[in-house]
Amino acid sequence: MICPVILSGGSGTRLWPLSRQAAPKQFQRLLSGRTMIQETAARAITPLAPGEDFAPPIVVCNESHRFVVAEQMRELGITGSRIVLEPVGRNSGPAILAAALLVAEASPATVLWMMAADAAIGDEAALRRAVGVAVAAARAGHVVTFGMSPTAPETGYGYIEQGEPIAGIEGAFRVTRFVEKPDRATAESYLASGRFLWNAGMFVFTAATLIGEFERHAPDVLASVREAVARSTADADFIRLGAAAFGACRNISLDYAVAEKSSRNVVVPASLGWSDVGSWAALWELGTKDAAGNVTAGRSLAIDARGCYVRGEGTLAAVVGLEDVVLVATPDAVLALPRARAQDVKAVLDAIKTLGLDSSAGLL
Repeated sequence: MICPVILSGGSGTRLWPLSRQAAPKQFQRLLSGRTMIQETAARAITPLAPGEDFAPPIVVCNESHRFVVAEQMRELGITGSRIVLEPVGRNSGPAILAAALLVAEASPATVLWMMAADAAIGDEAALRRAVGVAVAAARAGHVVTFGMSPTAPETGYGYIEQGEPIAGIEGAFRVTRFVEKPDRATAESYLASGRFLWNAGMFVFTAATLIGEFERHAPDVLASVREAVARSTADADFIRLGAAAFGACRNISLDYAVAEKSSRNVVVPASLGWSDVGSWAALWELGTKDAAGNVTAGRSLAIDARGCYVRGEGTLAAVVGLEDVVLVATPDAVLALPRARAQDVKAVLDAIKTLGLDSSAGLL
């Protein structure tokens, strides 16, 4: 049995003004009629292979999103999922560890497939092949991550250097090292070398392996999360972690806590059409373009325009005679900027906070 674990703690601020704290990007219908978290959960509905079934997913999320998550799973027809509520956000390390400890109560050998709730996958068949390799490696005691074949010298992603193949597990390789987000020149050298892969932050391991790695490399985190699980309370599908213990835990990613220190690291290289959907420019790249390279969504128009992303949510958004711009209109906010500066949405959010508009106007 494979247990999908969906981490739904992101805020998706780079997709403001559509993505907000109350309704971040994983709950938005950005690429299809399904929300991003539904697209993620749907990847683990069909059995991976004969006799290789998926358990109902565990979703780790903020308490304020609990009913949204429950409704999203219900809409997909998923029953029996467990929704683990974080009293405070403590990053991916404590979140996935809490899920592992809950699963280990019944079956420490269960394989966990950890996924972010808000990533896009273009090639589902390739994903299933890669997961099959990862599951085999996980059962052999490895901590497995997926390395996305890079298509550009991206500076916004971490990288994995691929090492020697793992004997007996075709398609799996040792991890030479994890690398932080590089500068442009370094990213170009990584791309040219052919040895480096994008780190997608998607992992596979058994519950027992992950708990053991935390015991070796981050015992303080294990102690805090173990106490939070021991003090948890259940209410229908919801599991509320002990607030004091979880709040006392270090804020740390799985990469920093375990993956970058472990001797069990394995990477499965894959070309999945993966994207973290981290900006409006990424949505333009993923979207269906007209003859002039425009992507339009919702109530929107692009007239005599080229290379634009235009989205109207309840408000008509239109561009005329523009090139390579992003225009997003919601009922209470409008964003316009060059597509090449899509990452600069953060400057708008900083200004909103400085002006005190985030709480008074509900813009964040």
